[in-house]
Amino acid sequence: MAFASTEQTAAQGTTGRLATVAADLLERLRKARLYRKTLNELSALPNAQLADMGLHRSMLKRVAYQAVYEV
Repeated sequence: MAFASTEQTAAQGTTGRLATVAADLLERLRKARLYRKTLNELSALPNAQLADMGLHRSMLKRVAYQAVYEV
């Protein structure tokens, strides 16, 4: 029978967890920034152009959210 064992020191484990938390936080901030930018750009369009794209102003938050978070 064969088995493998891995060991991490406390410092490596903590550093790894902190790096993961930091990376997750940066990703969330990046997505939030992209959501705001997308929403602002859509909001700046005139109603006629939104209608040409099949959108109404009431849909903009959902469309921006889908574009960023549901890819």
